[in-house]
Amino acid sequence: MKYSKFSPYYETPNDASGKYMGQLVSRNVPASVNDLTYEISSKYNQRPDLLAYDLYGKSELWWVFAERNPNTLIDPVGDFRSGVIISIPDKKTLFSSIGI
Repeated sequence: MKYSKFSPYYETPNDASGKYMGQLVSRNVPASVNDLTYEISSKYNQRPDLLAYDLYGKSELWWVFAERNPNTLIDPVGDFRSGVIISIPDKKTLFSSIGI
Protein backbone atom coordinates (compact mmCIF):
# COMPACT_ATOMS: atom_id res chain seq x y z
CA MET A 1 0.00 0.00 0.00
CA LYS A 2 1.36 3.42 -0.95
CA TYR A 3 0.49 6.27 1.37
CA SER A 4 -0.88 9.63 0.19
CA LYS A 5 1.58 12.45 -0.51
CA PHE A 6 -0.07 14.26 2.38
CA SER A 7 0.79 11.47 4.83
CA PRO A 8 3.78 11.56 7.16
CA TYR A 9 4.24 7.89 6.17
CA TYR A 10 4.55 8.54 2.42
CA GLU A 11 8.25 7.59 2.35
CA THR A 12 7.79 4.61 4.69
CA PRO A 13 7.86 1.27 2.87
CA ASN A 14 5.74 -1.76 3.66
CA ASP A 15 7.39 -5.06 4.48
CA ALA A 16 7.76 -7.77 1.82
CA SER A 17 4.26 -9.12 2.51
CA GLY A 18 2.75 -5.65 2.07
CA LYS A 19 0.73 -6.14 5.23
CA TYR A 20 2.86 -4.21 7.70
CA MET A 21 4.50 -0.83 7.68
CA GLY A 22 8.27 -0.82 7.87
CA GLN A 23 10.33 1.48 10.04
CA LEU A 24 9.22 5.10 9.73
CA VAL A 25 11.21 7.07 7.20
CA SER A 26 11.09 10.72 8.20
CA ARG A 27 10.06 13.21 5.51
CA ASN A 28 12.38 16.11 4.93
CA VAL A 29 10.80 19.55 5.11
CA PRO A 30 13.63 21.87 4.04
CA ALA A 31 14.09 25.24 5.69
CA SER A 32 13.44 28.38 3.68
CA VAL A 33 14.21 32.06 4.23
CA ASN A 34 10.43 32.53 3.97
CA ASP A 35 9.69 30.30 6.99
CA LEU A 36 7.93 32.01 9.88
CA THR A 37 8.44 31.95 13.63
CA TYR A 38 5.02 31.54 15.21
CA GLU A 39 3.62 31.49 18.74
CA ILE A 40 0.77 28.99 18.84
CA SER A 41 -2.46 30.80 19.73
CA SER A 42 -5.24 29.39 21.88
CA LYS A 43 -7.31 28.83 18.73
CA TYR A 44 -4.87 26.07 17.73
CA ASN A 45 -4.20 24.61 21.19
CA GLN A 46 -3.53 20.88 20.56
CA ARG A 47 -4.96 21.26 17.03
CA PRO A 48 -2.11 21.25 14.50
CA ASP A 49 -4.64 20.06 11.93
CA LEU A 50 -6.55 23.36 12.18
CA LEU A 51 -3.39 25.43 11.72
CA ALA A 52 -2.34 23.25 8.78
CA TYR A 53 -5.73 23.81 7.18
CA ASP A 54 -5.60 27.57 7.72
CA LEU A 55 -2.04 27.86 6.37
CA TYR A 56 -1.95 25.21 3.66
CA GLY A 57 -5.59 24.33 2.93
CA LYS A 58 -4.83 20.72 3.95
CA SER A 59 -5.49 19.53 7.50
CA GLU A 60 -3.61 16.33 6.57
CA LEU A 61 -0.36 18.34 6.73
CA TRP A 62 -0.52 18.64 10.54
CA TRP A 63 2.66 16.56 10.83
CA VAL A 64 4.92 19.16 9.14
CA PHE A 65 5.05 21.21 12.35
CA ALA A 66 6.43 18.26 14.33
CA GLU A 67 8.83 17.42 11.50
CA ARG A 68 10.21 20.96 11.46
CA ASN A 69 10.25 21.35 15.28
CA PRO A 70 11.37 17.94 16.58
CA ASN A 71 12.88 19.27 19.82
CA THR A 72 9.82 21.38 20.66
CA LEU A 73 6.98 19.14 19.49
CA ILE A 74 8.04 15.71 20.71
CA ASP A 75 4.35 14.79 20.97
CA PRO A 76 2.97 16.41 17.80
CA VAL A 77 -0.47 17.02 19.32
CA GLY A 78 0.10 17.12 23.07
CA ASP A 79 3.00 19.57 22.81
CA PHE A 80 1.13 21.78 20.31
CA ARG A 81 0.00 24.19 23.03
CA SER A 82 -0.78 27.87 23.07
CA GLY A 83 2.28 29.95 23.88
CA VAL A 84 4.76 27.49 22.33
CA ILE A 85 6.96 29.08 19.66
CA ILE A 86 7.55 27.02 16.51
CA SER A 87 8.94 27.40 13.03
CA ILE A 88 6.30 27.30 10.28
CA PRO A 89 7.42 25.95 6.88
CA ASP A 90 6.85 28.20 3.87
CA LYS A 91 3.92 26.87 1.80
CA LYS A 92 5.68 26.99 -1.58
CA THR A 93 8.81 25.25 -0.27
CA LEU A 94 6.74 22.66 1.61
CA PHE A 95 4.53 21.80 -1.35
CA SER A 96 7.53 21.56 -3.65
CA SER A 97 9.42 19.28 -1.26
CA ILE A 98 6.54 16.81 -0.85
CA GLY A 99 5.48 16.89 -4.48
CA ILE A 100 2.17 18.71 -4.31
